[in-house]
Amino acid sequence: MDGRKVKIACRRLFMTILEENVKKYYQSGYNCSETLLHACNETYQLDISEEDMKMMAGFGGGMFIGSTCGALVGSIAALSKIVCKTKAHEMLPELRPLIQKHTRNFKELLGSLDCAHIKPVHHSTDPNIKCMNTCLLAAKALEKTMEEEHLL
Repeated sequence: MDGRKVKIACRRLFMTILEENVKKYYQSGYNCSETLLHACNETYQLDISEEDMKMMAGFGGGMFIGSTCGALVGSIAALSKIVCKTKAHEMLPELRPLIQKHTRNFKELLGSLDCAHIKPVHHSTDPNIKCMNTCLLAAKALEKTMEEEHLL
């Protein structure tokens, strides 16, 4: 078995560093979008300041109306930071298929892109858990996307 297959197999057996960071930030009181971007920032050394992280606050709970899941928004923000070297319009050949693949992977794992449909399935009434399972699945979808695109 080559090194890449061993690495992928190990990821499936153990919680990844990204997933550990997701748990840490979610348990620290961040919402789903903040959690994903904080966890990615630490895991992938994205160099996003704490001040800049505040931009993610309004995306939690599907922008507070059950729309696009904040965990998806946070993970797309991280992917954008990883691949964009200039402006989005200048990066469309790389960015568009990457984000499309990630949204497919996210929907495959969570069943929807919208908080209103994800929450009834993955949300916990336990105040210590709430949307943590959604955030962990979002991390899995992100890592799957990054593996498929050879970004890990």
